[in-house]
Amino acid sequence: MNFISVLSCLSLLLAAAVAQDPKPCVSPPLMSGGFSVMTGNGLMSTGIISLDGFGQRMRVKTYVMNGNQTSGLDQLMLFNQKIYYEINWSKMSCKKMMLDTAFVPMQVPSDAQLMGQIFLGSSSSWGMGVLVNTWYGNLPNNGMYSTVFSEIGCIPIFYNAYTPASGWNTISTFNWVLGNTNPMEYIPPFFCARSKLEETETPHTFFTALGSLAMKTKNEE
Repeated sequence: MNFISVLSCLSLLLAAAVAQDPKPCVSPPLMSGGFSVMTGNGLMSTGIISLDGFGQRMRVKTYVMNGNQTSGLDQLMLFNQKIYYEINWSKMSCKKMMLDTAFVPMQVPSDAQLMGQIFLGSSSSWGMGVLVNTWYGNLPNNGMYSTVFSEIGCIPIFYNAYTPASGWNTISTFNWVLGNTNPMEYIPPFFCARSKLEETETPHTFFTALGSLAMKTKNEE
């Protein structure tokens, strides 16, 4: 089979895939990558993220540059338990808070609506672009979100969310690799055993939790 025939076959397969209506999907069970967050008040943070789809768990380490100072936050989100921890290693303490699991970043929600399907880059030739699906839906307390996942592999790329309390939060992800290297990432540190669940008017969501470090930095200015 010559090169032209191979390209023709790939084009036919791609056309067949595009012709089918995209369905909500679930990301590979174990992944690690990077992300950046932009909050509604213009603050930006970046960090690394590890996902465990088997246990519905996520570890997030976020950093914010504020002038000559760098602030950090270590978070463990346990979607299966509807709680998350904010870990302070310098004080050997952590906060334990409620987590709303209406949106779980390892998957496209089953009730999400398809906004559209596009190529990031170009569709002119194989390898020039990535076929992605954009989904949208509602969050608790009059919130809304949109999210972009790759058609092939169901890799999360972009999240955008709005709530009246926090405004818009935008999260971009990149450099994903399959697998996790440290199983202990999803185990709370020993000193978190002393933490009591903090009562809040409304539970944090995935979006408000990731934006919390930037918001704290803003409040301390």
